[in-house]
Amino acid sequence: MQEQEIIISTHLEDNLARAIGRCPHDKLFLLADRTTQEKCWPVVARIPEVAGAAHIVIGPTDEHKNLETLSAVWTELGRQGATRHSLLVNLGGGMVTDLGGFAAATFKRGIPYINIPTTLLSMVDAAVGGKTGINFNGLKNEIGAFCPAESVLISTEFLKTLDYENVCSGYAEMIKHGLISTPKHWRELLDFDLDHIDYRHLGDMVGQSVAVKEGIVAQDPHEQGIRKALNLGHTVGHAFESLALQEGRTILHGYAVAWGLVCELYLSHLREGFPKEKLRTTTYFVKQYYGTFAFDCKEYETLYQFMTHDKKNTAGQINFTLLGDVGEISIDQTASKEEIFDMLDFYREVMGC
Repeated sequence: MQEQEIIISTHLEDNLARAIGRCPHDKLFLLADRTTQEKCWPVVARIPEVAGAAHIVIGPTDEHKNLETLSAVWTELGRQGATRHSLLVNLGGGMVTDLGGFAAATFKRGIPYINIPTTLLSMVDAAVGGKTGINFNGLKNEIGAFCPAESVLISTEFLKTLDYENVCSGYAEMIKHGLISTPKHWRELLDFDLDHIDYRHLGDMVGQSVAVKEGIVAQDPHEQGIRKALNLGHTVGHAFESLALQEGRTILHGYAVAWGLVCELYLSHLREGFPKEKLRTTTYFVKQYYGTFAFDCKEYETLYQFMTHDKKNTAGQINFTLLGDVGEISIDQTASKEEIFDMLDFYREVMGC
């Protein structure tokens, strides 16, 4: 898999012009959802290199990350004259970069694309690392491909366009990066006041968070080994998202990951000896800023079944990434159904379900 160019941009105009210049093309396309078209396109519109781009606008939120929307993007690319030598710029959050990346990976057997993530979640997670895809058959990211962007331009000026919930959503992935890196970085993240955001400090931590993910992806681009560390919190988190989708109560991905971290750190405590005090501290932070995802014991079986469909599973076993301590990673761990139900009991007890 080719290496992505990742730029923490302080001069978006210059960086985007250079990134586009690195990709010779016959026609330029820009993909956004309705929200980013309204709030973020004006920031980019002043750049001469994108002034003549053909626009494709899709619906916002994860409910549109589906085959129907993907088909609509393919249709628009074809209708507006895209060839295998065209270039796609994805301007938006994780839904746009995931779906747009997959559209680029598959249209005419693949066209180059550039990501400009506009949410904190997409900056530190979705837009970086080359994973693309859509939800399918009620399951998160069920269909997709590894196909890295030519360039990822991370401009923290977009952070001020976000509402509080979307800042929190992205921040959950940063907490995960702290947990799999160093105690210092983890502690700095938990000391940050999300109710009174220091955007300069947040921007610095974004750079650190991207570096954590970039370093892991460089070691294992196709997720055969250490890249599975990035799945911490996601086995349970994706099950929460799937349950929410089934019940018509869509939740933000980062919130699901935050709640998943509570569960999987408890499992880490049971199986790997993750320190109780660090479990308590992280759980308190999640409860303070993310509230809770409510469910009852009647839904345990449904959540368990969602976990059995997780892409990370091997030989019919539900696969977890667990921690012995902050930065002490154990990949390819399994748990019995009883342990998983115990984990859900713990979650409901400490989170006040």
